Amino acid sequence: MERNSEISTRKKDHININLQKDVNSSNTTGTEKFRLIHNALPDLDFQKIDPSVTLFQKKLSFPLQISSMTGGTKNASELNRIFAETAEKHQIALGVGSQRIGIEDPQKMDTFRVRKYAPTTLLFSNLGAVQLNYGIGVDECRKAVEEIGADALILHLNPLQEVLMENGDTNFSGLIEKIGAVASKLSVPIILKEVGWGISWKVAKELIDAGVSAIDVAGAGGTSWSEVEMHRASDSIRKAVASGFRNWGISTIDALLEIRNHDQEALVFASGGLRNGIDIVKCIALGADLCGIARPFLQKAVESKTALDEFILILKQQVKVTMFAIGAQKIQEIVPESIRSK
Repeated sequence: MERNSEISTRKKDHININLQKDVNSSNTTGTEKFRLIHNALPDLDFQKIDPSVTLFQKKLSFPLQISSMTGGTKNASELNRIFAETAEKHQIALGVGSQRIGIEDPQKMDTFRVRKYAPTTLLFSNLGAVQLNYGIGVDECRKAVEEIGADALILHLNPLQEVLMENGDTNFSGLIEKIGAVASKLSVPIILKEVGWGISWKVAKELIDAGVSAIDVAGAGGTSWSEVEMHRASDSIRKAVASGFRNWGISTIDALLEIRNHDQEALVFASGGLRNGIDIVKCIALGADLCGIARPFLQKAVESKTALDEFILILKQQVKVTMFAIGAQKIQEIVPESIRSK
């Protein structure tokens, strides 16, 4: 139970640091390098703008995900309930935080069980890919999905975070074969995501060839987990090492473009530093199938459920207004010709 106590403390620290400290990457997402092309004469009725999409056989009101954040503690359980009720209300996707603590301590799994609050929501389970080298196997991955009634499983990649944290799990060797085994043996789609430093085409191709259903680039430009681990570090040397990586990573847009330029068919999700509906439409124009936001949702949820609701309404309206302003009635009409580099 000592290891579980350490994980619980880490999860509490991650939430508190994200709320109380400046942990933004010094990188930008890359969205500022692009401008959507204004259409002064859109042949459209704004009331007929439809930003809905269908993903993994579930309809979303617009292509947004509350990205994976938390679980395993009492406070995290309450946050997950709020996120789930909000996702259900607004018909957007939801990912839970890493369920490793729930696999190792079944009593903690209840903090991830949000299906009762979100019966129709597109729900993603979540485990660290590196845990496939630390006792997690196909059966545990299946259990993570089944315990919360998820529609897909996220395996997240966080090598830089693991090597910077105290007692991190740093053996990332041989993972591609194990990821392939999970992809071939689970009945739900597998999503591979970074946690904020991006995924290159070389890595994405390996993952796609292994049978992964979608890539979430989770690029640099949002929360820097090296900064989070710097604040958590208990000694000056570890803090100094972590502080050097604030501008590390592949930006969200660079990662998205690199993958999309090589593969037009793969499912690619964009997350990492997206902050408004215009960012979402830019990512869709550049090839994203779904966009994820995390820390701003956490900040709003802690403020109030009303603040969270209003933020999502603003995001959706911004998406619709942007679509109208570029002459796109449906998401499928947001095409590369809708955007240009500055």
